[in-house]
Amino acid sequence: MATTLILGGTKSGKSRLAEQWASATSESVTYIATAQAHDDEMAERIKQHQQQRPDNWPTIEEPLYIGDAIKQATTDVVLVDCLTLWLTNLLLAEGDLLTEQISAFLDILQFIDKHIIMVSNETNMGVMPLGDLTRRYCDEAGVLHQRIAKISDNVILTVAGLPHILKGQLHEQLC
Repeated sequence: MATTLILGGTKSGKSRLAEQWASATSESVTYIATAQAHDDEMAERIKQHQQQRPDNWPTIEEPLYIGDAIKQATTDVVLVDCLTLWLTNLLLAEGDLLTEQISAFLDILQFIDKHIIMVSNETNMGVMPLGDLTRRYCDEAGVLHQRIAKISDNVILTVAGLPHILKGQLHEQLC
């Protein structure tokens, strides 16, 4: 099966593109949500995402163990939104889950027989952050994106709602 990584900045249209891609691929899609509502604004964002998804897509809310969530999915298509929120959750988690969970996730991507569509924020196209945690986050996100892009069939950068193909091709029904 195929793997597709969709990158973009905040409000770039990456989630909408991922949902369109998933719908064009199958009627049966499992949505893995990694976001956690730690404030009112994030709760509102999560609510908006929930309202725009088809009602028949089962949702697994999993902030840390997305490899396990992918294995639990009963559909042939799995949409993971968002890898950078997942990375944030791992960086802030108790213990050292980061390396373990990234390795588990990358292993799943290489061997699972499902179509995986991943959404992630491209954060590394601006100014170098000042704080050590923020710099580590940007470094980890950049390395994660490189590792996923290397093994993905399709990599798309979304800017202003427009998909730019970096690797592979746009789903034929979206052209």
